[in-house]
Amino acid sequence: MTPSLFLDANATTPCCPAARAAALRLMEQCFGNPSSSHSEGLRARHELERARRAARQAIGAGTGRCIFTSGATEAIHTAVFSALLSLRQRREAGQAIAPLLLVGATEHKAVLQAVSHWNEALGLNLEVRLLPVDAQGRHELARLREWLPQTALLCTMAANNETGVISDIAGIEAVLRAAQSPALWLVDSVQALGKLALNLDATRIDYASFSGHKLYAPKGVGLLYVREGSPYHPLMVGGGQESEQRSGTENLPGIAGFGAVFEALNEGRLFASADRLEGYRRDLVAALNEAFPGLEFNAPLDLCLPTTLNFALPGASSKQLMNLLDASGVQVSAGSACSAGKAAGSHVLDAMARPDWASRGAIRLSFGPMDEPEFIAQCCAALRRAGEVWARLSEDCKAAEAGAALLSPTEESAEDCIDLGWQDLAQHLRQQPETLLIDVREAYEQQAGLLPCALSELPQLHLPLSRFAQELTSRPELMQRPVLLLCRSGKRSREAALHLLALGHGAVWQLAGGLALCPRPQPA
Repeated sequence: MTPSLFLDANATTPCCPAARAAALRLMEQCFGNPSSSHSEGLRARHELERARRAARQAIGAGTGRCIFTSGATEAIHTAVFSALLSLRQRREAGQAIAPLLLVGATEHKAVLQAVSHWNEALGLNLEVRLLPVDAQGRHELARLREWLPQTALLCTMAANNETGVISDIAGIEAVLRAAQSPALWLVDSVQALGKLALNLDATRIDYASFSGHKLYAPKGVGLLYVREGSPYHPLMVGGGQESEQRSGTENLPGIAGFGAVFEALNEGRLFASADRLEGYRRDLVAALNEAFPGLEFNAPLDLCLPTTLNFALPGASSKQLMNLLDASGVQVSAGSACSAGKAAGSHVLDAMARPDWASRGAIRLSFGPMDEPEFIAQCCAALRRAGEVWARLSEDCKAAEAGAALLSPTEESAEDCIDLGWQDLAQHLRQQPETLLIDVREAYEQQAGLLPCALSELPQLHLPLSRFAQELTSRPELMQRPVLLLCRSGKRSREAALHLLALGHGAVWQLAGGLALCPRPQPA
């Protein structure tokens, strides 16, 4: 089985040892409710406030509110709700409010959708307008100056999750201060934590959101900063937790894990320096350029977080590159969303006026500030190996992409298409010893990675989905023996299995979840 190299840290990160230890300690040794007044409760309250003190120090928030939440999305919704409810209260009191809610064109969809949702739900019905960015991905300050007198709420992220572009927060603040604007200001700071210096007390920022799992803390915990004096209204009420600022029993193990990460930041341990991270980026850029000549980076590297690379390759789709890299053991993400099997352009890259091919074909590669030099070296080697496969088979890849929809639609039936779990594989093969394994991945995927040992001894046939229907007509023997279909995720193998069933094959199985769910070897 090809080793897995995780280069999607902007999506999530594993829990670091300190965070795991802190969370486990709280689950085993300090399980009290922080709202209880007995000894166990007091111990739990101490741990909660310890984490909060560490968070304040890490983000430079000696004053104001620091409220633990379930994640950045809740923090964003709470901030937007607080800002817009205060606007509605002012309007109901007969005060004039500005008519514009200004959201950066490259914001995370959580921000834009939260603004749109609460604007409608609270009956404000103000205009939601996108603040344009330039070709480098930074907000157009001239347009901000023009629209600021009409703006009630401004939302601009600290660093972009797709491209890594670092916003000119100082420039935006200068515009706000020069205009003496009363507009409330929300900064999504999820990607900034651990990568950029933060000192929120020294800024004009009213609200800042953070997420634990984007920086080695457990999932299910986040943080909202609210500047002292800025409007705040609880999104959830009922239990009075977080000093009546956010009801619901606190996720104390998650908070303790997040607190351990904040403490590591404050002590300057665990995380690589900016110079080392930039060195990692140089190595990865060199490997990518060598592996895929002609690729284009979608944002200027000198304006980006050193941990994020967004690129596209002319003539290659994001799906092709993701499949190739995944088969090579490199986990990345597409820079665009996928709908009904067709890549849609990235709203971030579209806002930057990147060409359509670059927006639709974008790949995001991101690593974390705890990654070691040996890991980056392994990633560079895997990228180069993937490039060698691509160079040999690129014409086949293009043909496969053109013929990817050759199978006729079939009606799925749970009774007919038999999903086989990995846990049942050995018993199934004993019962069906004549099974033929059909790998429906494309040629470049098949050549880029090895099959797991559990499958390597089976009789095998490589029959890419893009040529599956045509090949069947010349291979009638396939209809005479049991077959087991395989792909990366289980989606293509299921499609092929349904096609065989529609043709009357009576002994078809497909590995549910594909290679992605193959059991991993346990560490020694």
